Amino acid sequence: MPVEVTMPKFGLTMHEGTIQRLFKAAGDAVRQGEPLYEVETEKVLYEVEAPATGVLAVWLHPEGATVECGGLVAVIAAPGEDPKTIAAQHGSAGASATPAATSSDPPLSDGAAAPVGGEGGRRAISPVARKLASELGVDISRVAGTGPGGRITREDVERAAKTPAVATSAVAAAKAGLTEAAGGSAAMVASRTIPLRGMRRTIAARMHQSLRDTAQLTISTEADVTAAVELRERLRREFEFTYTDLLIQAAARALMKHPRMNARLADDAITELEQINIGVAVALEEGLIVPVVRNANRKSLRQIAAETSDLAERARAGRLTLDDVHGGTFTITNLGAYGVDSFTPILNLGETGILGIGRIAEKPVVYRDDIVRRSMLTLSLTFDHRVIDGAPAAAFLQSVVEIFNYGDR
Repeated sequence: MPVEVTMPKFGLTMHEGTIQRLFKAAGDAVRQGEPLYEVETEKVLYEVEAPATGVLAVWLHPEGATVECGGLVAVIAAPGEDPKTIAAQHGSAGASATPAATSSDPPLSDGAAAPVGGEGGRRAISPVARKLASELGVDISRVAGTGPGGRITREDVERAAKTPAVATSAVAAAKAGLTEAAGGSAAMVASRTIPLRGMRRTIAARMHQSLRDTAQLTISTEADVTAAVELRERLRREFEFTYTDLLIQAAARALMKHPRMNARLADDAITELEQINIGVAVALEEGLIVPVVRNANRKSLRQIAAETSDLAERARAGRLTLDDVHGGTFTITNLGAYGVDSFTPILNLGETGILGIGRIAEKPVVYRDDIVRRSMLTLSLTFDHRVIDGAPAAAFLQSVVEIFNYGDR
């Protein structure tokens, strides 16, 4: 019997997934367990494996399509079954695409990528690449496809967009149209439209909901962290770690002293949580992701450093799992590496606090009746005023600074 490939559900909060890449074309042989397609959830990318061995009969959706969990994505023909017959039976289910060019044998079907004309003849291009080319003003007839059979991929379009000659005609036309619309008074630059989807759409929705549904207040302090800087210089001889790692440990221990900051408000009740799971914001090209260091209060600085390094590496490689990004109870975000002194972080939904870290800068300050050079750091704490008031929030922030400087490591 044919094997149906459906959109998996990776977690309780997942309701749909977006197909980012198709690794097989209709008619290709597939083996159970090999990557079949890549799906983007609200936070992470997954490679979905083939559930059976056989021949890929048909894709039911193209790259870029969003499919509800449990929805049919593709059909695999079992050994001995006719893929074309199975494809025909599912032909009315919806348009689809493959990552490879299609020849006349088998004939072009619902599972084939859209062909484009050009000097090299008819080639295949995925819907995602075609749409991106339109957005970036890239002339696809002048793009060299590097995919199977000369297929134009998303990467080909992005590379071509950086070559002025390839994008000139489309951009020039857009400029001309805008100038004409403006009465020809001045040349105008064509704008770029970026679809709000995937991770960016999730960030937009959750940040807006966070500001709308919570009573957020931010307090900040400029702290003398010379002792922490000196401590790091000493401990770095034993193992590598960052100031963020130090602050994760400091915040985790401070949360033990101030449990109200490690709480959730739900159903008209405030629940102080036993687990202390610190989320650490990691910047990606396409947005922001917050992997979680679980039970951070029970871990040594060395353990925290190893875990954050691994999480950050996997985040940038797109290899985080949903377990890695769920269950946070407090978040830390650091913009110090970008020269930022202070900022106003926005709460992650469901959490009571988020700590923003600025850069450490040497400044002249009054210290023990003398003007001396000290290492200063600005910390910004955003908290939900429905859960905790200003004074206890300030006391928590004070504890973070004290433990950061002088805590027992």
